[in-house]
Amino acid sequence: MMRSVGTLTRADLAEAINRKLGFSRAESLDLVESVIAQMSDAMARGENVKISGFGSFVLRDKRERIGRNPKTGVEVPITPRRVLTFRASQLLKEEIAKE
Repeated sequence: MMRSVGTLTRADLAEAINRKLGFSRAESLDLVESVIAQMSDAMARGENVKISGFGSFVLRDKRERIGRNPKTGVEVPITPRRVLTFRASQLLKEEIAKE
């Protein structure tokens, strides 16, 4: 049973590991933190993260472009930047569409 409503948290994941695999709560939380750290480190190095059957976290480098302030209409340069996007797998999309 999830503790929070509408949002899955680290604690919820750790609790699921605790129940299903029998690890202690501390070990379960360490496992969740380790997975998140691995993913974060890979993306910090510029690598994409693909989790088969779930989706891909993809880094995209955006070029500088000219934008416009919607209130004033004044053109402003938007600096180049790296953005993170998530692309859900077909399996995840189908699973979500069922519910």
